[in-house]
Amino acid sequence: MPRSAVVLLAHGSRDAHWSAPIEAVARHARALDPQATVRTAYLEHTAPDLGTCVDDLCAQGYTDIHVLPMFLGLGGHVRQDLPRLNEALLAAHPGLRLHWQSAVGEQAPVTELLARLALQGLPHKT
Repeated sequence: MPRSAVVLLAHGSRDAHWSAPIEAVARHARALDPQATVRTAYLEHTAPDLGTCVDDLCAQGYTDIHVLPMFLGLGGHVRQDLPRLNEALLAAHPGLRLHWQSAVGEQAPVTELLARLALQGLPHKT
């Protein structure tokens, strides 16, 4: 049976505090499903990068890796960098199955949640 893992992939930053919300999502996901393997990875400035994370998971016997890009905007990283990363990872790990989810900014539940947050605190019309 294939071993599956989830990787939350975010941009990264030189600011050590920047990754706190991404790590909080990973902790919450682990709390929701204690049997799930959930990791974080970053494109730049923050360790581990996606290649290192996938290398580690593959070394532990994971063969199905589900990647959730934690990007609101669909800029160059999502459109250009992620496809290149996908190709490089598949070439480095024959037999690996990478499952890319849509970036969070494209997902309707995230859009709805952000809209609700934007409206919090507004007085209700009577």
